[in-house]
Amino acid sequence: MRLSRYFLPVSKETPADAQIASHRLMLRAGLIRQTSAGIYAWLPIGLRVLRKIEQIVREEQNRAGAVELLMPTIQSADLWRESGRYDAYGPEMLRFADRHDREMLYGPTNEEMITALFRDAAKSYRDLPRTLYHIQWKFRDEVRPRFGVMRGREFLMKDAYSFDLDEAGARASYDAMFVAYLRTFARMGLQAVPVRAPTGPIGGNLSHEFHILADTGESQLFYDAALEDVTREELLSADASTIARMTSLYAMEAEEHEKVTDCPVPAERLHTRRGIEVGHIFYFGTKYTEAMGMTVQGPDGQALYPQMGSYGIGVSRLVGGVIEASHDEAGIVWPEAIAPFKVGLINLRADDAACAAASDELYAKLETAGVEVLYDDRDERGGAKFAGMDVIGVPWQLIVGPKGLAAGVVELKNRKTGERQELSIEAALARLAG
Repeated sequence: MRLSRYFLPVSKETPADAQIASHRLMLRAGLIRQTSAGIYAWLPIGLRVLRKIEQIVREEQNRAGAVELLMPTIQSADLWRESGRYDAYGPEMLRFADRHDREMLYGPTNEEMITALFRDAAKSYRDLPRTLYHIQWKFRDEVRPRFGVMRGREFLMKDAYSFDLDEAGARASYDAMFVAYLRTFARMGLQAVPVRAPTGPIGGNLSHEFHILADTGESQLFYDAALEDVTREELLSADASTIARMTSLYAMEAEEHEKVTDCPVPAERLHTRRGIEVGHIFYFGTKYTEAMGMTVQGPDGQALYPQMGSYGIGVSRLVGGVIEASHDEAGIVWPEAIAPFKVGLINLRADDAACAAASDELYAKLETAGVEVLYDDRDERGGAKFAGMDVIGVPWQLIVGPKGLAAGVVELKNRKTGERQELSIEAALARLAG
């Protein structure tokens, strides 16, 4: 993509009302713009990141055996009355009447709708187990939206729902999602800690939150230092033994930790850091199937209520969470797997024919090789181009200038480490396209 034709409103100014790093940098780097309190438009470069995160989430859900569908954002209040949650949910639910005076709501979650959909289709134990998911916008009318996409009112979420014949099957589905979450966050280059958690308004008796460790996180975590020793490779190949290991290690939010009278972790091994919640999984048995009258015929011919779980990942929240965990004074430092572009190609002298020709050729060759490139071909000062690429956070910067070309080299900068190398054009291409 040529920057001269792209829509990328990068700002030099730090927004006065942005309180945390991710909010400041998402505004400065042109990822988002606020359209109303807690509601944001996703600009082109922000949308690219959002879609990459969404795709990793989707691939790991599919790998875990979940089946994708798409449910609407607007739901009937009647469904929520069936489960008993309509009056209990609270003012975060946006409620309204349509033109026929039917009571409707903008869905904050989908337990009721998915139960009703599956209830109409599943009749026998042979229809189980099933795990269904979608990636859809949600709305929760936060009383005080803040921190940009980290605590907005409208957000993109992956929510999955499992239906099983019995508790053993439900726990197997829960474990499959546990593994999927470990793999999902590891693929994004994140260190995520699973924390035993209260179930809240979702209900149930088994729940884990997944937190990214970040100094600016909103939650205070207490955890066994051994959790930091789990490698990315272990998470990518996670199985039942990985779950057993990680759930056996102590990890609690401060509020829950304070209730523990005898912490099982020695003081020297008890670490505390801030965390950002990006995922939450629940097992809640027959809470919704019983309330909504969903039964299937069991192997013995008797009707039974399927066991359920639900599993959420904050897709849009992850964009902010990654930035909180991975930035520096100059801007964002994207993990390569979710970066909007792999390479920022900088032509230092757009008015120099040799620089323009070499940059155009590099751009064409990288695109042909399937490398995602943001090409700064504008007639701007070099300092402004460097600052722009730094704040955007593209993993690699390929710099073409007249002095380097005269010596037969270009410069390659690693955004994360700051390391710079002078390479021949062929070597640079081989490095980036390999």
